[in-house]
Amino acid sequence: MRLPSAIRAPQRGPLLQVLKSAAATIAAWLLAGWLVPGQLPVFAAIAALLVVQPSVNQSLAKALERSAGVVVGVVIAVLLTMLLGSQRWVVLTAVVVAMLVAWALRASPGTGNQVAISALLVLALGASDPTYAVERIIETLIGAAIGFIVNIAIVPPVLSAPARRDVIMLGREVAASLDRLADALPSVRTGPQLHELMLQVRLLRPMKVSADESLHAADESLSLNPRRSRHRDDLVDIRALHDRLSAIVTQVIGMTRAYFDHYDDALADDPAVQAIAEQLHRAGHDVRLAVQNLAHQASDARDPALPETSVIPALTAPLVVRPPASDHWILVGSLMEDLRRIHNELAGD
Repeated sequence: MRLPSAIRAPQRGPLLQVLKSAAATIAAWLLAGWLVPGQLPVFAAIAALLVVQPSVNQSLAKALERSAGVVVGVVIAVLLTMLLGSQRWVVLTAVVVAMLVAWALRASPGTGNQVAISALLVLALGASDPTYAVERIIETLIGAAIGFIVNIAIVPPVLSAPARRDVIMLGREVAASLDRLADALPSVRTGPQLHELMLQVRLLRPMKVSADESLHAADESLSLNPRRSRHRDDLVDIRALHDRLSAIVTQVIGMTRAYFDHYDDALADDPAVQAIAEQLHRAGHDVRLAVQNLAHQASDARDPALPETSVIPALTAPLVVRPPASDHWILVGSLMEDLRRIHNELAGD
């Protein structure tokens, strides 16, 4: 692993998210300092900073995680101080006990770390007074609440656009893979060309994973989001196309693999193989049509990156061929079955 990749993200996060985090931290510091005077409101500021997340759902989860961790950690710190005093070694004991308690409670890694950190901070900053511990709990709850309110009130993020982008990119590559296989079937190919065909079609898997992750993030961004009603239908359409494409990805990779494994030069002259190639071109057309329709939903203007595509589906009926008289019946049968499944996906069956 390269060091820069461990400390730098592939791209900058939204500037609005930074400003929201800063606003929540400042508001939590001022409010907690006014309501709980005396100590610096460090716990409130940390809670607000951590709770402002990319989605409202994540903010709620982080607020609960932070609050629960602080409460348990503070209780552990107070009890150990009452039992063992305020010696320095009690701090290390509290960290170990907090980690064991979190493990016994089957807490998440984030909550478990928060329990240990809270116990450490409270003991290091002055847990000899139980009032101090109670104030730190109140302070944390204030910070978590402010962080959640700020994230839900100031333009809560909606991540349907990245999901749409990744699904469209996946659809384009699926259509291109169908066309590449259709071009290869009725022609003679060399060994390097066959390997290149396999390498290209395997790129569909990481693209599908990226689309899966974007859709999951989009779903999460709409959970508890007050803007979800305006974007729910868009996400339904994006997911519908994604599900269709996911099934076709499996079929295209399988068809390409079967062609690679059973290839011989005589395939190019087989009428059944030539007919399948024509149907693959039609399937590629229909995939591009579906992608084009999804792209048009986001904008009235046509996407210039998309090729000109007829609005009439081309793959209108399943292909029927006679049993091949050659030795290619295994490959033809495999391609026919995968083509039938692609047709069903595109037809919505």
